[in-house]
Amino acid sequence: MIQCCVVDDEPLARECLINYIDEIDFLELKGTGSNPMELDKILAKQQVDLIFLDIQMPMMNGIDFLKSNKSLPPVIFTTAYPSYALEGYQLDVLDYLLKPITLDRFYQAAVKARDYLALMTQKQEQAAENDYFFVKCDNKYEKIFLNEVLFIQAQQNYVVIYTEQGKYMTLLNLKSVSENLPSDQFVKTHKSFIVAKKHVQSIDNSEALISKHRIPISRTYREEAMKKLLGERLWKR
Repeated sequence: MIQCCVVDDEPLARECLINYIDEIDFLELKGTGSNPMELDKILAKQQVDLIFLDIQMPMMNGIDFLKSNKSLPPVIFTTAYPSYALEGYQLDVLDYLLKPITLDRFYQAAVKARDYLALMTQKQEQAAENDYFFVKCDNKYEKIFLNEVLFIQAQQNYVVIYTEQGKYMTLLNLKSVSENLPSDQFVKTHKSFIVAKKHVQSIDNSEALISKHRIPISRTYREEAMKKLLGERLWKR
């Protein structure tokens, strides 16, 4: 199911797209708005896979909003102005729907979005499956997949790598391990601990919980760790 939202300042145009979404079984509406500022609020509260975005709107037009937000989900422009088509495609939008939009044309764009998102998911899964490393444990080399790493703990001259499959002790130091890990996926919470962001289940003032393990968050690393662990995922009032 593709979670989508509609942003258009014209109530009739917005209602038309909402009705079309309701007709297509692989689309699910997660929110609507009349300007880009309302879209920001939707994205802060909802997981959205696809945005139907009008161009001519009050406060900020859709093109300027897209230019200033590089991390948006895929976008399909909806507009009454064909002159924006070239600029839209230069911004890598998935499609460009010219009003009045027919159900047939809307369905074509939705299928295009479905195929694109399926391809991206497949690539991510393949990348996860192929993203691994080896460490020497005793007299053999163990293969460890990055996406299975829960956390890493330093113990004197060794590190212990905890994974979904078990734990591995290897003669490495935490600094060298940290330098080889993708910084967008792993966070140092303590001089002796690095955690995988995706596996953190809860956080309090001094600990992060990962699969029944309580990982300390020290004062030295707390501010930076909390920023990386929570980031834009924290819902605020």
